[in-house]
Amino acid sequence: MQTIAHWIDGKAHPGSGDRVGDVTNPATGEVSAQVAFASPQDVDAAVASAKKAGLDWARTSVSARTQVVFRFRELLNSRKEELAAIITAEHGKVRSDALGEVSRGQEVVEFACGIPHLLKGGNSPQVSTGVDVKSIRQPLGVVGIISPFNFPAMVPMWFFPIAIAAGNAVVLKPSEKDPSAAIWMAELWQEAGLPDGVFTVLQGDKVAVDGLLDHPDVAAISFVGSTPIAEYVYERGSRAGKRVQALGGAKNHMVVLPDADLDLAADAAVSAGYGSAGERCMAISVVVAVGDTGDTLVDKIAERTRTLQIGDGAKDTDMGPLVTKVHRDKVAGYVDAGETEGATLVIDGREVRADGAADGFWLGPTLFDHVTPTMSIYTDEIFGPVLSVVRAETYAEALELINANKYGNGTAIFTSNGGAAREFETDVQVGMIGVNVPIPVPMAYYSFGGWKASLFGDTHAHGTEGVHFFTRGKVVTTRWPDPATAGGLELAFPRNH
Repeated sequence: MQTIAHWIDGKAHPGSGDRVGDVTNPATGEVSAQVAFASPQDVDAAVASAKKAGLDWARTSVSARTQVVFRFRELLNSRKEELAAIITAEHGKVRSDALGEVSRGQEVVEFACGIPHLLKGGNSPQVSTGVDVKSIRQPLGVVGIISPFNFPAMVPMWFFPIAIAAGNAVVLKPSEKDPSAAIWMAELWQEAGLPDGVFTVLQGDKVAVDGLLDHPDVAAISFVGSTPIAEYVYERGSRAGKRVQALGGAKNHMVVLPDADLDLAADAAVSAGYGSAGERCMAISVVVAVGDTGDTLVDKIAERTRTLQIGDGAKDTDMGPLVTKVHRDKVAGYVDAGETEGATLVIDGREVRADGAADGFWLGPTLFDHVTPTMSIYTDEIFGPVLSVVRAETYAEALELINANKYGNGTAIFTSNGGAAREFETDVQVGMIGVNVPIPVPMAYYSFGGWKASLFGDTHAHGTEGVHFFTRGKVVTTRWPDPATAGGLELAFPRNH
């Protein structure tokens, strides 16, 4: 059976240990490969290679670096079908969704092609007599990226194009559940002309993660995953003196006001609730039906949900399987709990008849109504195709519900009232907001990130915040005195004059 290796010094590296993990095809349940798990020695080798390569890469002109990023963009664009097929085979999401993931990641690559403008410093001549001051931004060195299973291409691309364009060397630790996309991108970087060692892939589990968090030669960590692990990464990485951005979990609410177009809202709820089998940090998992909209809205959501075709993502289907059997069973357990706790089960995804192998990790779209904030299907991030409808009497009650939630990643409001939308934008305590848009994922030139327990650290992903995260500033004060007049002692604190 194939073993998916690390990528160190521009080539596949088998690793020094004998620990491996299974990689499965979620649509069949079959083990398709094994992935090497890094040992502490492998972590050291990966970081040492990146550190050595990063020294020369940081000295490379920004124009030359940008040319490599642009070649990567061109190769990615011409071969994105290959990457999408790899994602579908290991994650399970349907091909169109995988292509969408690659395209959204490519937008950040394109953003990074403009890095020369974003790295410009400032210059203030004659701040004092004969004294000039300027600011510059420089790369950090070696940066680590720890990415989740749900977006094996897009999430790493939130970070590494900007980090590399800014002059850093990157060590990527992908999810062990779908590791092949990272290797494919490493090979593409090499084809684009990136020097060996500037992009490294370290496969593995907690050993690899802890190794990056603790390693003295890793200057920064970018992480996306669940809130408990994000908090762990932030605390451990910060304690080791690193710059850390750790994006955590979500419980995204979609508010539907009585004046909303309910057909549009129902389409949005189904698309954002069940896309990628709900395995998105920006998935809508709670619909808040305000006033008398509830019965009609639930009927419309149910009507659309029943039309969805569930099956192998490589076929013409709407929704694929969940990523592993363990995760499928965990999500099904939440459906059991919802029934037990008294929610109304409108559509039961456990009864799905999927167009795929009998051993695939299938769970169909599930719809609950009359969900209350004390139920586990409301309080927990399920990360599966389970959509909960909560009833609220007023807009104020809906707003209070969202603001009281511990998560603050994304939210949406559906309304035809501009005043209500504007008030929602101001008052809701969430980092990303959609107005009649169900998944408010910003473009690459805006930052991505939530509030509250959805983000640990001060910096969001990509956009100008990403550029600042992967660089640090220097201020240079310069004086070129006239030799004829220079000299003399002055012990007083410097004054501008």
